[in-house]
Amino acid sequence: MDEANEAALREVPDASSYRLHPLLTIEELQHGEVDFPALVREAERQLDAFDGTVDAIVGYWDFPVSTLVPILARRYGLRSTSLESIVKCEHKYWTRLEQRNVTDAVPPFALVDLSADDPEPPEGVRFPMWLKPVTAYSSELAFGVKDREEFRAAVEEIRAGIGRVGRPFEFVLERLDLPPEIAEAGGAACLAEEAIRGEQVAVEGYVRDGEVTVYGTLDSLTYEDSPCFLRHQYPSRLPRDVVDRLEDISRRVIKQIGMDHATFSIEFFYDPETDRINILEVNPRHSQSHAELFAYVDGAPNHHAMLALALGRDPRLPHGEGPYKLAAKWYLRRFEDGIVTRAPSDDELAELARRVPGTAVNHTPPAGARLSELPEQDSYSYELAHIFTAADTEAELIAKYEECVRSLPFAFEEPPGAAPEGGTA
Repeated sequence: MDEANEAALREVPDASSYRLHPLLTIEELQHGEVDFPALVREAERQLDAFDGTVDAIVGYWDFPVSTLVPILARRYGLRSTSLESIVKCEHKYWTRLEQRNVTDAVPPFALVDLSADDPEPPEGVRFPMWLKPVTAYSSELAFGVKDREEFRAAVEEIRAGIGRVGRPFEFVLERLDLPPEIAEAGGAACLAEEAIRGEQVAVEGYVRDGEVTVYGTLDSLTYEDSPCFLRHQYPSRLPRDVVDRLEDISRRVIKQIGMDHATFSIEFFYDPETDRINILEVNPRHSQSHAELFAYVDGAPNHHAMLALALGRDPRLPHGEGPYKLAAKWYLRRFEDGIVTRAPSDDELAELARRVPGTAVNHTPPAGARLSELPEQDSYSYELAHIFTAADTEAELIAKYEECVRSLPFAFEEPPGAAPEGGTA
């Protein structure tokens, strides 16, 4: 439970009736190599020592949080979807096999033989392609490659780092009766997928007693000539008929995977030139990145559905009852390494929020930090801030973002040993 999400959790309907308690720390869950059995033991120790009733266990992060929730829920007799349904989403190869059973909105994919002396691109998957571990945090160790030279370089990096999440994921797989192809692949395998293009969009919803409900569709826009997110924007700008198709595919995939009493977020690409839809990935949890956007537009964070499902309450979210028509989460990035010599203070961020209504800024690095050493950065850029803006028009939404960027007092110096390049974000 981080600071930003704790604030969002306290805005859900009936928040005053909930007592929220953190279980494990961000450092334990996301930093360094994960010792999954130790996390289970420590979580059980904290829960057994808790002086009160444990009524629900929830989470909104990927592995290991996503898999800890059903394991602990079963141990304490609480509501949760099954561990198998979670792993069918988290294991990128298994989830592709499940998706292919109910839709053709799936790009060509296959495993890469990392044990080979000189791994080759798998047959049937053409360049450009993406290489990624079958399980990972966000975009960690995900590489877009356009030829054999880039393929080999990416394979070497994946080989070196795949065990950080792959080894603890094996512990989870051992708890399940796996199909032969998944047992053979294991948790430290590498997946190749033919690159897909188009406009990126996410569909969010939940399952209750086997009935799938979609409550929102959002656009994800990237920086120009980059796979890195610039912003998530709600609601989607896509035509209604396209949104209907996205929602239909989402319902079929979630039913095939067998999720229940849980939230989900499915990421897609829609290519307006070919009218083709492709699934990017299925997340067995709602996106905490979208919580404030739903609050701005609909009047409640999407965390509400997660909490209500875990407690056996009505998970329905309000619609269009927020103070704004549009909302966005922006990712201010720097595309070269650096040491932060000046970062905005809490007082400066609070003053900016007062001066520009419908905005908030968080997730800024501290002065003295080297960007490349910050945890959970992707392979292409470094996050400097998360900026939230809400407005009644897209032009106003963008203008508020630009005002926030102008107002953030960042400064950097080159890290030791770096060639002088000059400039700051």
